Amino acid sequence: MPCPCGESASFKRCDPKTILSSIGHIAVPRRYYACRHCRAKQTPWEQWAGVTGPHRITPHAQRMIVLAGSGCSFDEASQKLLELSRIEVSNDVVRRVCDEEGKAVQQWMNKSPEPKKVFDAAQGVVEFSTDGLKINTVDGWREIRQSVISKRTPALPIPPDQWDKRPLDPPTARVAVCAMAHCDLIGASWERLVKVLGLPKDLDMSVIADGAKWIWDQAAKRFTGQNVQWVVDVYHVMLYLFAAAAAMGTDAAEKWVGQRVIELIEMGGPKFIEHLKTTGPPDPSPATAAAWAKLLNYLNDNRDSLWYGQRLKDGLPIGSGLIEGGGKTTLARRLKINSARWRIRRAERMGAIRCLQYSGMWEVYWESKQAA
Repeated sequence: MPCPCGESASFKRCDPKTILSSIGHIAVPRRYYACRHCRAKQTPWEQWAGVTGPHRITPHAQRMIVLAGSGCSFDEASQKLLELSRIEVSNDVVRRVCDEEGKAVQQWMNKSPEPKKVFDAAQGVVEFSTDGLKINTVDGWREIRQSVISKRTPALPIPPDQWDKRPLDPPTARVAVCAMAHCDLIGASWERLVKVLGLPKDLDMSVIADGAKWIWDQAAKRFTGQNVQWVVDVYHVMLYLFAAAAAMGTDAAEKWVGQRVIELIEMGGPKFIEHLKTTGPPDPSPATAAAWAKLLNYLNDNRDSLWYGQRLKDGLPIGSGLIEGGGKTTLARRLKINSARWRIRRAERMGAIRCLQYSGMWEVYWESKQAA
């Protein structure tokens, strides 16, 4: 058979090897060739079947191992694979396969045209949101940050007093990434994601976040061509309101906070801040005064990101429920398993697999690998 060096490789022997398939270990006799000129070795059957790497695993078995290992601990994944498919593989191999595939997923997300195709085919208004999650690493507790760009069709307009009862349609498309890095590198990953998705320069999009200054700074730096509307998650505003009303008791605090949120929606940020300064805190205790000062500082820092009334009229979200729920279902469910302590590189790779699944591109990824 032809050799890459230009000469011919000669048949040497039929060499049986045991490989791991989706139905367990099987022995496969495969033809073995060697070139006498460059001494390169070839096993055409393995190339044809896609059995590469040191583990000798078929592509479908590898997919099953990654699916199991990304859904539970490596020990449990090993046990489930044996019970469900008679795939006998150690927890260490499950970990290694997941780590290797996670690296491949990261590269695929940065280079493949498939995420752009999925995003372009979807309808709706573009939203960006980001949130962090603390996980246990060998270097202590560190934050891994998940970021999502999504599309969603607008909902029907509703009045301010119905803001928390409005049903929102699920996203028509979403692409998630995660990283553990300095804020500048996190911001660079957002810019890279915008380029991967090919978002046009004149695109209208919403950036929904918790109000941290570094998020606004990085978003302004990375989303330079898009028409961005900055939105503080209304539920983070409510946390500060509840802190200021803590001394009132649960029922009274809930009623007071509900009234303030409606006022915020009706007035907009700047007028609402002046309204709070005029009315003052709900009680004169020192603890309330301190919480009141934090509330006013938080609102002042985000005064231009509190235009909830107009967004409700436009049918757009005013909360970051997509990323808040995504962090729990995507990353926390796997990375915060009891007693798990991650190396940063491995946590990011496992997070990449979970983000791929959350983005709804699991099937697209494996199909693109098979077609390559």
